[in-house]
Amino acid sequence: MAYIEVENLTVTYGDFVAIDNISFSLEPGVIGLIGPNGAGKTTLIRTFLGFLRPQKGKILIGSFRIPKDILAVRTMVGHMPEKEVISPKVSGVNFLVYCGRLVGMSYVDALERAHEVLNYVGLQEARYRPMQTYSTGMLQRLKLAQAILHDPRLLILDEPTNGLDPDGRLEMLDLIREIAEQRGVTTILSTHLLPDVQSLCNQVVVLKKGIVEYCGSLKELIESRVNQYEISVQEPYDGFLSILKNFDIQYEILPQGKISIYIPDSVDHKKIFECARASGTIIRSFSPASGSLSELFQDSLQI
Repeated sequence: MAYIEVENLTVTYGDFVAIDNISFSLEPGVIGLIGPNGAGKTTLIRTFLGFLRPQKGKILIGSFRIPKDILAVRTMVGHMPEKEVISPKVSGVNFLVYCGRLVGMSYVDALERAHEVLNYVGLQEARYRPMQTYSTGMLQRLKLAQAILHDPRLLILDEPTNGLDPDGRLEMLDLIREIAEQRGVTTILSTHLLPDVQSLCNQVVVLKKGIVEYCGSLKELIESRVNQYEISVQEPYDGFLSILKNFDIQYEILPQGKISIYIPDSVDHKKIFECARASGTIIRSFSPASGSLSELFQDSLQI
């Protein structure tokens, strides 16, 4: 059952169309939001949070509609922004108490909850230190702490591992995985680090120039490369391509003179070389297409 539904959504900045009539639906789980700079990821997040009003279309999160029910949505959403939010002389615990008061907690409840989440993200020893003394990793943990302070049902994380060393990155990913899997919090992960998406996410939304290039299962996206191969062929190869069509072998011309082909299970790989020989050309390279998300993402940028 869909937890997030977006229908015919358009968001503009003046005459510039940042999100162009997109529609998709997502089930509960961990969702990767990826795309190149300027794809519309930040605009989409801001629209989910009610900071931007759509030109047209609708967004449903659970049973709530944006922008109509935005106040109710904000009580159920936690947001970890990419940019630093720091009050240099304020301690970590006082910062979280302030955040708790903003979402309607009493002082006592906000203080108790602040200590709980600081322990959870590993900032026990630093809770009373001013934020100006925190390292990048500690600030990232503090941002995560404020995002989960009010027990959200939807968590939106914008570049959560940005600036972290390898150990800190793995620890952050483990925290996110635990929040999503053990606490059942639907999580949107917006990041340029595609291995993080492949490690955590079961769904993915790929944006490009305000358009949805793909939305659905990450496993299905990666498995779509099964039986997919990349070859390079000596030119001219028009005759070779014509023969491939006769065997229902699908192909696509790629940059740098390469050809992507899909070979059905019913066709022996040797048939490709026989087709080349029959057309009077030579296959110079033949290799399986990569199944990594990084490779798929690079392919989408070339479309």
